[in-house]
Amino acid sequence: MKPQDVIAILSGLLFGLGLGISQMVDREKVLGFLDVAGKWDATLIFVLGGAVGVTLIAFRFILSWKQPLLDSQFYLPPRNDIDLKLVTGAAIFGIGWGISGYCPGPAVTSLVQFTLNPLMFIIAFILGSLAYRLTLENKQSK
Repeated sequence: MKPQDVIAILSGLLFGLGLGISQMVDREKVLGFLDVAGKWDATLIFVLGGAVGVTLIAFRFILSWKQPLLDSQFYLPPRNDIDLKLVTGAAIFGIGWGISGYCPGPAVTSLVQFTLNPLMFIIAFILGSLAYRLTLENKQSK
């Protein structure tokens, strides 16, 4: 096993543990956070604040390096503009999150609970991704 694989596994375990401790895997908690017009549960704002704070500090520090510790280069998005595709994707993501109470990371983590909701989300996520890929490939082949 390569060092990158060990780091990936440990990162995934830490991420899942963080999601569990912060209750991001509890769809009712997430839906309560998203219900700003109803009975709003603001506790997840601390999760968001912690994540954004760590990212702001860590990215500035790490991106000042010539290369990552376990690779030859950083893999950053080549674009930083905002276009219709990005806005549409963000809107679809937000609508799906608001309806289901899951985004992909917490949904995968929630699979260990052996309940139907995260499984249904993952199936819909995969089908939506495949539909997009087929649509994109059809547009590119024309």
